[in-house]
Amino acid sequence: MRLTSRLLLGVLGVVGVLIVFLMLVVERQLTSRLRDETIATLAREARFVAVNWTPTADPFLLAHQAGASLGRRVTLIRPDGVVVGDADFDRDRMAKLENHGQRPEIRDARTGLVGWSMRSSPSRGDVELYVAVSAPLGVARVSVPTTSLDAIVISGRYDMMSAGGIALVIALVLAWVFARNISRPVIALRDIAASIAAGDLTKRPVLRAPGEVGELALALHQLAEQLSARLDALAADESLLLQLTESLNEGVLAVDSARRVVRINETARLLLGVSTVPPFSLDHLPRETALREALNSSFAGMTTDDVEVVIAGRTLNVTARPLADGGAVLALFDLTRVRRLEAVRRNFVANVSHELRTPLTVVRGFAETLVSDDPPRESRVQFAERILSNTQRMQRIVDDLLDLSRIESGGWVPNPVHAEIETIANDALMAAREAATKKGLMLQTRIHPSATTVWADPTALRQVIGNLVDNSVRHTTNGQVQVFTALRDGGGITIGVRDTGIGIAPEHLPRIFERFYRVDTARSRGDGGTGLGLAIVKHLVESHGGKVKAESALGSGTTIAVGFPARQE
Repeated sequence: MRLTSRLLLGVLGVVGVLIVFLMLVVERQLTSRLRDETIATLAREARFVAVNWTPTADPFLLAHQAGASLGRRVTLIRPDGVVVGDADFDRDRMAKLENHGQRPEIRDARTGLVGWSMRSSPSRGDVELYVAVSAPLGVARVSVPTTSLDAIVISGRYDMMSAGGIALVIALVLAWVFARNISRPVIALRDIAASIAAGDLTKRPVLRAPGEVGELALALHQLAEQLSARLDALAADESLLLQLTESLNEGVLAVDSARRVVRINETARLLLGVSTVPPFSLDHLPRETALREALNSSFAGMTTDDVEVVIAGRTLNVTARPLADGGAVLALFDLTRVRRLEAVRRNFVANVSHELRTPLTVVRGFAETLVSDDPPRESRVQFAERILSNTQRMQRIVDDLLDLSRIESGGWVPNPVHAEIETIANDALMAAREAATKKGLMLQTRIHPSATTVWADPTALRQVIGNLVDNSVRHTTNGQVQVFTALRDGGGITIGVRDTGIGIAPEHLPRIFERFYRVDTARSRGDGGTGLGLAIVKHLVESHGGKVKAESALGSGTTIAVGFPARQE
C-alpha cells in the first residue's frame, strides 16, 4: 500500500475515533453538567419551600401551592418519614404512601447535606430526579422528570454528529493534500538512505523542507559524519567511566589476563600505597597473602567476597571477581573507621561493666553480711549507708548513660531560648555549696555585662554548668570555683568554670571528655564521680553547634569553657 493511501486511512481512523471519543466525553460531561445544575436549582427551590414550611402552615396546601408555582412535584416529609404534603396526591392517596424515611435523598438531607437520587417514579411511570434538603419541621423535597434533560442531551448528540461528519470530510481533504506533498520527498530520502546503507557515504540529501521531513533530511546528511564521530564518543565514554571510578569511595582496580593492572582509581592508590601509572605488573601491589590469594582465586574463575586484610595500618574488605577474558576486578572498602568504632563499643561495654562491678560487689558483700549474721545496730546502720551510697552511685551511672545515649542517638533535640546565665549558674553553685563548704571552697560567679544571656536550651545549660561545677568541686581541695562568661570572637557566648584544684597533666587533657576516662581512677570513684559528666557536657554543647575547650596544668587548677554560637535567624 502506498504512503498516500496509508496516510488517508490513518487520518480516517484517527479522526473517526477522535470524533466518537469526543461525542462520548461531551455527552457525558453535558449530562453531568445538566444534572448538577438541575440539582442546584431544585435545591434552591427546596430551600425556599422549607423556609415557608412553618408550624402554622398546612403542609398539604403548601406542597400543592409551591408545586403549582414552581411547576415541580413538591413533597414535605416529617422527621419520622411520613409524607404530610405532596403536589401529586390528594389527602386520601397521600395517606396511603409508604414511609419515605429510608429514601436515599431523605437520609442525606437529614445529615445536613443536599440529598439527591434518580429513580423511576411509581406514580408517574417515568424517571425522576429527586432533590431534598433539611427543613425545621422535617425534609422538603422537589423532583422533576428527566425527560427534559434527556431531550437536551439527544439534541446535543445530533449536533456533535453533524459537526463530526463535516470535520471528517475536511480532515480527509487536508490529509490527501498533505500526503501528496510528503510522499515525494520521502521517496527521495528513501533512495539516499538505501545508498548510505549500501556503503556509499558520498550521498547527501539536498532537500530542504519544514517539519519532520526536513529533520529527516538533516539526519541523513549527518549520518556519514556521525560514523566517524563514534570514535570520539567512545573516547568520551572512556573519560566518563574514568570519572565514575575516581569518584567512588571504594578502591577499584582491574587486572587483565596477562596479570597487569590496567585500571586503578585514586582511592585504591591511597589504600594500597601505589603510585605507578597503569598498566603495571602485580608486583607493584602490596605482598599481602590474603590479597594475593583473592587475585589468584579470581584468575581461576572463583569469586572471593568479604576478605579482610590489614595493609599499612588500614583494615580493608576485599572482594575479587573474575572477568570473562581471564582477568579480574578487585574492590577494596576501608573498614578502619568501622573497626575502630567497634573497638570503642567493646571498650565502652568493658568500662560500664567495670564501673558497675565495684558498687555491686560492695552491695552484695554488705547484704550477705546482713542476711547471714546479726551485727550490732551501729554496724547495720553503717552497712545500710554503704549499700545506699553504692546504690546511688549505680543509679547516677545508669542515669548518665541514659542521658548520653539519648543525646548521641538524636532522641533529644535542643529547644534553645534566651536563657539567663547568672540564674542557672547560681542554682548550680547552690547545689554544690554543701560539698564546697566541707572543703572550705569559695564559690563565685563572674558574669560579663555583655554576656548575661545565651541562646541555648535551659535544661541542657543547667546540666552543662552543673556538671562542670560538680566536677571542679570534687577535684579542688582548697581555693575557689568560679563560673564566668565572656563574648566569643565572631559572635556567641563563652561559659566556663575555673578552679584552683590539682590540675590535669598534659597527656591526659585531650581525653578527659571520653566516657569513663579518669585521670586519677581511685580518687574519682571515691569522690562519687561517674566518669560521664564531661562526655555529657561535650555532647550537649555540640548539639547546640558549640565547642568545648579545656586548659589545665598540674597544681594550677583547670578551666573548662564551652562556647555557644549566636542565635541563627
